[in-house]
Amino acid sequence: MWTRFTFEDIRIIAHYLGTLTSLFTVALLIPLITALVFQEWEPATRYFLAAGISLTIGSLLRMAKVDPGLLTRQQAMALTGFAWMFLAFIASVPLAMSGHFASYLDALFDSVSGLTTTGAALIMDLEHLSYADNMWRFIMHFLGGMGLIVIALSLGLLSSSTSGLYSSEGRSEHVVPNVITTTRLISKISLAVIGIATVLLMLFCFVAGMEPVRAFFHGLWISISGFMTAGFTPTSQSIMYYHSYFLEIACMLLMLLGMINFGLFVAVLRGKTDLFFKDFEIRTGFFWLVFMCIIIATLSTTPLFSDLLTMIRRGVFMLISASSTTGFSVVTTNQVLTVFSSGAILILAILMAVGGSSGSTAGGMKLSRIGLTVKSIVSSIKEATSPDSARVSVVYHHIGKQVLNNEIARAAMTVNAFRGHLCCGRARWYRAWLRCDRIDRGKRGNGFQWWFVVRHHHARHAENARAHLHP
Repeated sequence: MWTRFTFEDIRIIAHYLGTLTSLFTVALLIPLITALVFQEWEPATRYFLAAGISLTIGSLLRMAKVDPGLLTRQQAMALTGFAWMFLAFIASVPLAMSGHFASYLDALFDSVSGLTTTGAALIMDLEHLSYADNMWRFIMHFLGGMGLIVIALSLGLLSSSTSGLYSSEGRSEHVVPNVITTTRLISKISLAVIGIATVLLMLFCFVAGMEPVRAFFHGLWISISGFMTAGFTPTSQSIMYYHSYFLEIACMLLMLLGMINFGLFVAVLRGKTDLFFKDFEIRTGFFWLVFMCIIIATLSTTPLFSDLLTMIRRGVFMLISASSTTGFSVVTTNQVLTVFSSGAILILAILMAVGGSSGSTAGGMKLSRIGLTVKSIVSSIKEATSPDSARVSVVYHHIGKQVLNNEIARAAMTVNAFRGHLCCGRARWYRAWLRCDRIDRGKRGNGFQWWFVVRHHHARHAENARAHLHP
């Protein structure tokens, strides 16, 4: 039974929320230092103010209860939910004062998008954004992709009720038995992948003609956004801006790595490569991507996809970007409307809804739930067609041998049914998406801007209605 929160519960939650807010202050120091190094004094004052606000609020919240004790699972869930909402308001403070947003709501939207690794953006004039502001956008991606709770646990800031906190962010699989060791392994793997990718992408940008410092930052920011399957880029043209075949291949590999369960990373590092190739999520993802690639290639019969090389650079990139829920793009919004048929766009939307592996940085329903649902259906058919005395047991490999039981199947089907209901409820937006006008990408950000297309469509009709009422 879910009990109501008492005043004591609120005090405990406030204390740990203050701890996360204080950690957020440290994150705000990174763009502050960046601004000071590059002598961006106006952004420096904004991030100094935001860091002061964050530190003050965090300290006051921690005083709500000096000795909070252990967190219950109910308190951990509430803490996680409040943390994401509360920190988004603090994160939006320096962005709202940057002059690159039409209103505070737009800045708040970008902050929520950054922390949740959604990648949708309302920022204006992205090409002239300061180093500090760009750094903050991708720091939010890193915090959101890793998980605020995971980072806090890896630093030892939340030592109470670690299991409840870890699972409160939707993580159920443990790389190693100890939760704190698991979070530290996840952090090390992420930093290693981002570090290697930064060097490679920096070299590609440098060879393309960028200045060394600018090439480094672009490599770092794209590496963070790619591995965290987030979607922000430092330019409004997304990955298409670079016109680099090797950079696009590197981004595709980075997004694919972001789709993989962290447990499989550890298994490969320990020499257990057979666990990787036997894993049913990896196999499900492989066949899923190949099948969808064939469908999109069939539906997109335009001159842009007339040869294999262009198919790889455009079609496959967009497919991987959608399936990893990243949102990188190598085509313009106008090309999306003209090159891809309505069926191909729908396939891309389905890919984004399914997402990547469980225990990865990718979003969506997860490939594991799709695979488990299929296995459960096959198991039910086998049971119905087998003799009464026969017992049907479904075994699958997922970081070791697992047995499918009713509880696992029910959980997978429940999530799929819930997400499917949400998708069907929003199907009415699809027609509005197809009817809308092209968007000025320089004003609306980058990636798959599904929401902003619909937003533009309805804003246009609202403007027409106002003109009719007040001529």
